[in-house]
Amino acid sequence: MRSETIAIEGLSAIAERFDHVLLDQWGTLHEGGKVFPAARECMDRLRNAGKRVVILSNSGRRARNNTERLTELGLPPSTYDDILTSGEVTWHGLRSRTRKPFTDLGPSCFLITRGADRSIVDGLDLAITDDVQKASFILLGGLDDDFAEPESWRGCLSLAKARRVPMLCANPDLKMFGRTGLIPAPGALARFYEQLGGIVTYIGKPHAPIFEAVLERLGRPAPGRVLMVGDSVDHDIAGAHAAGMLTLLLSSGVHRDLLTTRDVAAATRRLAGSPARVPNWTMDHLAW
Repeated sequence: MRSETIAIEGLSAIAERFDHVLLDQWGTLHEGGKVFPAARECMDRLRNAGKRVVILSNSGRRARNNTERLTELGLPPSTYDDILTSGEVTWHGLRSRTRKPFTDLGPSCFLITRGADRSIVDGLDLAITDDVQKASFILLGGLDDDFAEPESWRGCLSLAKARRVPMLCANPDLKMFGRTGLIPAPGALARFYEQLGGIVTYIGKPHAPIFEAVLERLGRPAPGRVLMVGDSVDHDIAGAHAAGMLTLLLSSGVHRDLLTTRDVAAATRRLAGSPARVPNWTMDHLAW
């Protein structure tokens, strides 16, 4: 089991270890503003080195929405090979209804998204209701800053729990960057529903469906030749490790306050807490 982490300064130091690289989006490529210049350069160098580059995001929006957003931030589609979001995996699952948990969900849903986004249900044979007591399931894709605190949903979710309405969470992130800094993300609301006694199924990182989907997109390579780069031990590292992939944690992201030390590798191991969450490598920011 993995128990050591090696600090490196750029991916060129380990380029021979992987053929495919999965890049988290928020905290790895940008933080809401322009794409980090070093990240853009790194992606160019990766593709010049013959690596396949896939952006793997816990966004509850469809892939095309994220493609458009990244283009606005300075990262056009020509700089990567593919983008897969948890919202995209959820949409395809709801359309095909060929495997659990999608086969068990009813025809109507109570939709919770950020900015009234409906891309996750566009084109699906679903009845959208604004009354949780009439819903077959809750579809949680995103949260607006003003409604991010789970406690503000107690009344609504208590009604849903009483009817045993299942929740499908298409973004398991626990924290996100809001207007005032880090605030609760959809995953925190999903956990709150579980604490109330509700039933929740998660689609994004660290859960298996999104990693299975990206391996399928890549043509089923050996997981040990795939590198996951992200800033979350809980999502990027734990999920990729469980899938048998190589992992690299960026210390400048969501855990930055806990990794402000000269010995980042040692601090990372303490943060991980268990071998299943210890990354192979760590570095400050995405760089070649």
